[in-house]
Amino acid sequence: MRTIKIFDTTLRDGEQSPGASMNVDEKVLLAKQLARLGVDIIEAGFAISSKGDFEAIRRIGAEIEGPIVCSLARAREADIKTAYEALKDAPKRRIHTFHSTSDIHLEHQYRISRDEAFRRSVEMVKLARSLVEDVEFSPMDATRTDLGYLCEVLEAVIDAGATTVNIPDTVGYAIPQEFGAMIREIRSRVKNIDKAVISLHCHNDLGLAVANALSAIIEGAGQVECTINGIGERAGNCSMEEVVMALRTRRDYFNADTNINTTEFVKSSRLVTKITGMAVQPNKAIVGANAFAHEAGIHTDGLLKERTTYEIIRPESVGFTKANLVLGKHSGRHAFKARLAELGYQLSDAELEQAFTRFKELADRKKDIFDEDLEALVSEGVSGGDDAFRLEGMEVSGGIGVRPTAVVRLATATGVIERSETGDGPVDAVYRAIAALTETGSSLLKFEVKSITGGTDALGEVTVALEQDGDKVRGHGADTDIIVAAARAYLSAINRLAMRKKTGNPESGV
Repeated sequence: MRTIKIFDTTLRDGEQSPGASMNVDEKVLLAKQLARLGVDIIEAGFAISSKGDFEAIRRIGAEIEGPIVCSLARAREADIKTAYEALKDAPKRRIHTFHSTSDIHLEHQYRISRDEAFRRSVEMVKLARSLVEDVEFSPMDATRTDLGYLCEVLEAVIDAGATTVNIPDTVGYAIPQEFGAMIREIRSRVKNIDKAVISLHCHNDLGLAVANALSAIIEGAGQVECTINGIGERAGNCSMEEVVMALRTRRDYFNADTNINTTEFVKSSRLVTKITGMAVQPNKAIVGANAFAHEAGIHTDGLLKERTTYEIIRPESVGFTKANLVLGKHSGRHAFKARLAELGYQLSDAELEQAFTRFKELADRKKDIFDEDLEALVSEGVSGGDDAFRLEGMEVSGGIGVRPTAVVRLATATGVIERSETGDGPVDAVYRAIAALTETGSSLLKFEVKSITGGTDALGEVTVALEQDGDKVRGHGADTDIIVAAARAYLSAINRLAMRKKTGNPESGV
């Protein structure tokens, strides 16, 4: 039984999803959950891209135990040296450098020859290896690269010190049989391939990322680069939960497994959703709300008699549990903190105090409090203390035949500001007031509302998408008052736009 390494790139490629940017505290929080999940490598960011990414890599390297911490770096001296500076205090560290190898990229993007791309790749792998022992190299757009040239590059970078060679399907172009055959050819034609782990990084443009990854594993690949919920550039990346559960469920076929603690998948998925504001579709495999739902009479009849008739995976094995009442209005801080820890949240004293205050407020309004409520509650404070605007207070009036009016108060670094506005509805009035107070130039692209749990006292969850100057972000908010939830979501997105203005990430590819 082979053990396949899981290289998580949620914090790097996943963050490149439009609107999914994370601040340093959010990245550290998610990295801690990835460590509990048991991933082998965390690609914590792209060190040279911004001060925020550099600091996130540095902190994750210092605070996270278990996984190797990795930084992406283009095949440039400055990138590689900056990656090393961010990683130098990490006990286990990796530099992941890349350069395009396809003729379409070299001709139209880089405007250099194959020989020049070959030289840069080898030289930068040598530089990276002089700084760290663990070096990964990716020939970007590998699946559209001439196979003979690709094999020459791989052999040369392994000789130069690469310990992992990653084969990226950068634009999601490959077909599973084709991708598997490519890995087979690489193993056959690259003379020193036994000195490196073959990795793969599959994008999902044709919906084939997981299938391509599994085909590569069959042909001898030893590492999968993937993300929680499959988030990432364009249509996303290989979904970690899907590829891991395929291997776990069909060990008889693949003769391979991973070190992942699969019971942490649902927690990880929910945390990524809370941080990024990117909801998981109900029919998403493994972690979707309907992944283990059965409605057809013949299915439910079989399940009642024997679960294996229609379930190939136990819901408990990926972290689904019944929504039992866990806490009430008389629960103390210790019980609250302990339950949050079980859900994967480790809060600072200040964050815990803020979350506990909100919990008590919620318990006064809501009779039954479930895990989903706690996760939504904590997510309100997940963005850290560097938000430009915070909701301080709000009054809204409206009704049939009455012009909706909202008075909104926001806390800023210089004090509290207030504005009154009218609108077509209460949410519109609130958003007009917030827009005026924050002086945002953004446009509202998307507004979604859903109930987190059942009942008339359920928390309402709002997700919005904003765009400003071509930059798209998402925001998330939750409250028993849907108007308050809407305000929190809008402010969350506006604060993300403010953060993005400070840290613009160059495109990394791969």
